[in-house]
Amino acid sequence: MPSKVPEGAARGWIVPIGGAENKENDRHILERFVRVSGGDKANIVVIPTASRMYETGPRYEQIFQELGAAQVTVMDFDTRRDCQEGGRLRRIEAASGIFFTGGNQLRLTTLLGGTPVAKLIRERNAQGVTVGGTSAGASILSEHMIAFGDEGSAVISGSVRLAPGLGLTNRFIIDQHFRQRDRLGRLLTALAYNPFAVGIGLDEDTAAFIRPDETIEVEGSGGVTIVDGVDVSYSSMGEISEGQPVCMLGLRLHVLVAGATFNLHTRIAAPGSLVRAKD
Repeated sequence: MPSKVPEGAARGWIVPIGGAENKENDRHILERFVRVSGGDKANIVVIPTASRMYETGPRYEQIFQELGAAQVTVMDFDTRRDCQEGGRLRRIEAASGIFFTGGNQLRLTTLLGGTPVAKLIRERNAQGVTVGGTSAGASILSEHMIAFGDEGSAVISGSVRLAPGLGLTNRFIIDQHFRQRDRLGRLLTALAYNPFAVGIGLDEDTAAFIRPDETIEVEGSGGVTIVDGVDVSYSSMGEISEGQPVCMLGLRLHVLVAGATFNLHTRIAAPGSLVRAKD
């Protein structure tokens, strides 16, 4: 469950990225992550546990250093026992920004889920620390996570499997590489199980910067698809067999680009300035 925000405090930014963010000549997403993590005072922990490629963590360490972060530490977890080590917990306690790389989201959740590290990251976000991630690292941020599912636009019972995520919030479900991998159907199927949540489909090189007031601001070269089930009047998910198409009535859908906003509390979308925001 999401940690309670202490009295007088504000929750930290939550920053899911759709994967394949520009790391070379136009680093606006990662640059903004550094800004909302403290700018030239940013103290960032990179967690590359989802990836099995050794170079993943050092690559982000180099990028965040080049973008002006004061301190960057790569912290991998190979076992659940690693998640109980006092030194690692103290390092996360000192961070102003925590970043999960891409890879396999189930590797992340099976290693971190239910551990002191997961609990501490939830608490630190509630206390004002920025937490973000790209691709698999974006999927795990919410309480409900898409573990895997079929691609395509069809909404089919049983075509998606959900798993517990990190649990920073229960307000949304994230899918990534969204337009590039044709994942509208699996996001809609996930919402058929739980219409309370907002579906956030992130294109590659696109991020949802979620403010402490629960307003999404879009950054990047692609789009963010918002599927809002607040007015869903009917879902057949509980009445059909696996493999059958799902009937859903009353969904709202928005497609946002850079500068556009969506408030997760009021459920209101706005075009915004349609230019890159300045923090």
